[in-house]
Amino acid sequence: MSELKQSIVVLILSCILVGCMVGPDFHSPSPPTATTYTKTPLSAKTVNIAEAGKAGKAQQFVTGQTIPAEWWALYHSTALNHLITVGLANSPNLAAAKATLRQAQESLNAQIGSLLFPAIAAQLNPQRQSYAGAAIGGGVPSSVFNLYNASVNVTYTLDVFGNSRRQIEAARAQVDYEYYELNAAHLSLTANIITTAITVASLQAQIAATNQLIRAESDLLSIVNKQFDLGGASQENILSQQTLLEQTRALLPPLEKSLAQSQHALSVLVGSLPSQSQLPYIHLDELTLPTRLPISLPSSLVRQRPDIQAAEALLRQANAQVGVATSNLYPQITLSGDYGWSSNVPSTLFHPVSNVWDIGGQLVQPIFNGGALRAQRRAAIAAYEYANEQYRQTVLQAFQNVADSLRALETDARAFKADTHAEIASRATLQLTRKQFQLGAVSYVNVLNAEQQYQQTVINRIQAQTARYSDTAALFQALGGGWWNGEGAVTR
Repeated sequence: MSELKQSIVVLILSCILVGCMVGPDFHSPSPPTATTYTKTPLSAKTVNIAEAGKAGKAQQFVTGQTIPAEWWALYHSTALNHLITVGLANSPNLAAAKATLRQAQESLNAQIGSLLFPAIAAQLNPQRQSYAGAAIGGGVPSSVFNLYNASVNVTYTLDVFGNSRRQIEAARAQVDYEYYELNAAHLSLTANIITTAITVASLQAQIAATNQLIRAESDLLSIVNKQFDLGGASQENILSQQTLLEQTRALLPPLEKSLAQSQHALSVLVGSLPSQSQLPYIHLDELTLPTRLPISLPSSLVRQRPDIQAAEALLRQANAQVGVATSNLYPQITLSGDYGWSSNVPSTLFHPVSNVWDIGGQLVQPIFNGGALRAQRRAAIAAYEYANEQYRQTVLQAFQNVADSLRALETDARAFKADTHAEIASRATLQLTRKQFQLGAVSYVNVLNAEQQYQQTVINRIQAQTARYSDTAALFQALGGGWWNGEGAVTR
């Protein structure tokens, strides 16, 4: 019994006094040294369009300000907030990402349990045996007897060169990867709901504007018909107005198709069937344009973008796998021990005279395997290099996303200003031309030209207004969406 106790002490000390970990230790890549996102400096704020009301307010870029977790609340839309709440609660993609994270966490727990701790198993093995005395010789009679065995087995592989710890490091990196993927799914879902809802509102506004044009052109057609009856217009004028009216009507089906598709997409994003969803109506002019846009420092972006963090987790996992492949080149030492009792009758099974035990160890050193282990190590190194380049590409793409969004907001404001002024001017021109035509001061061709110009400027203004709202959401998404700030973060 004393020998067994000494062996257990040796086993415990061996578990504690493990050796070093071979292979490279992971260090997070240094963030880019860039101090700006764009080659040329940004303006402090975008242009202001006073004639457009709250949709035309200037947007100010505030460097270094914290991004709010629930950034979508800056649109001040109860309907948008409701859609986000429903989407986060019902999205299958988000639920799947959460399940994948739980799976990775439990896989890590399983590896910790199987690799860092001794395996202890209890066995109870009753047997009834018969042997032939003739096989032994010497007139020994045949016999039938019972045999009872009870034992505890302990097995432990010493982590001398860090193989187990590198495997756990890789598993922990996988958990981190799934965690950041979950936050990326959270960010993508919220951004897609916002932009799709804005698209729905935009299409509804374009359809409403087109219907107004159809009514105006129908009224003008009635006037032309009356003028024709009085001899003040020709049949050609009537046909031209009918053509323009039908051309405008032809714009409706594509807009209605796009609206239906966008509504279907929004239904799926919030986790409901298109036939069963009840989407709130969102008026484009009721949305508030966020005017103070927090811009993260470039050095902070790599810590804020969940896709960059996920790429770093994969890089850390690949680094750990190099350590695993390296440790496979070194000896593996396994200790084992059994302690128990063996008797032919249950009544004496646990008596001291029935006690049995054994202690053993095993050392395995690879000598020749056709170069397989070294090839596996080279493959692990190549996988690490691949993960490193993928990380670099993810960082480059992230900086491009932010730069694109910043420039888009600048140009969106200028485009919206021009389209707003164009709409105002074309509306005034159309009203004046219609009055002049009714008085006979201009030809009908002038009316047609004014109608076409106004029709296009209305649609252009709505699309430019939509771009401001959508590109603002794209900027928040490009900056990481503030998931790390409080309520927006997804917890493990």
